[in-house]
Amino acid sequence: MQSKVEICGVNTASLTVIPANEMTDLLRQAHDGNAAAREKLIRGNLRLVLSVIQRFHGRSESVDDLFQVGCIGLIKSIDNFNCDLNVRFSTYAVPMIIGEIRRYLRDNSAIRVSRSMRDTAYRALQAKEAFIREHQREPTITELAKALDMKKEDVVFALDAISDPVSLYEPVWGEEGDALCVMDQVGDTKNTDEHWLNQIALKEAISSLSEREKRIVHMRFFEGRTQMEVASAIHISQAQVSRLEKGALARIRKQI
Repeated sequence: MQSKVEICGVNTASLTVIPANEMTDLLRQAHDGNAAAREKLIRGNLRLVLSVIQRFHGRSESVDDLFQVGCIGLIKSIDNFNCDLNVRFSTYAVPMIIGEIRRYLRDNSAIRVSRSMRDTAYRALQAKEAFIREHQREPTITELAKALDMKKEDVVFALDAISDPVSLYEPVWGEEGDALCVMDQVGDTKNTDEHWLNQIALKEAISSLSEREKRIVHMRFFEGRTQMEVASAIHISQAQVSRLEKGALARIRKQI
């Protein structure tokens, strides 16, 4: 059967749905300790779990894992539902299942992200899907921020926070021969040959200064002290510090 889709060994095409008029009776029986009624409630609401995990499509997590976590949320909903309140079971269960899945994603993420940041990101994704359904195109960050009544920066940070990290060895293109990895496209503007040569030249230039000039340069540009603070530390005037500093910098520039 080509349309058959199995999640955790369950054929989703054959899942049953419990009629609304039976739901309350089964819930009361389950709360009274009837294991068969509880089992029937779980099996009869698996489609509800499937509908919820669709909201988290496009992520790297296994659908089987999300389904199992969603079932935990469903079981908690069945055990904690108050039959005396005039509320539909699905209205209570859906937020419980979503919360369980979000907790799982938060606790098992490669990068720990705050709960508020993740909630913002999921709101943004839902707003994005609603915008696409209405306008048949993806929204800009400005339109998304307006729909959420948030700053653009907050939306961007939230969406970046839930993005899965990419390995430097992740192949991005490949034909005959070696594949091109992410690492091959990442430029290092700091550890270049020119940078290392400049570092060596600067080190040699500073080594040629007198001990007092070295001390002044170190305190001024490595410790971030003012000329007055340097003058007080080495017991000379601020004018002398200024003169020695200018002379030292001039010789460094000339040597480099």
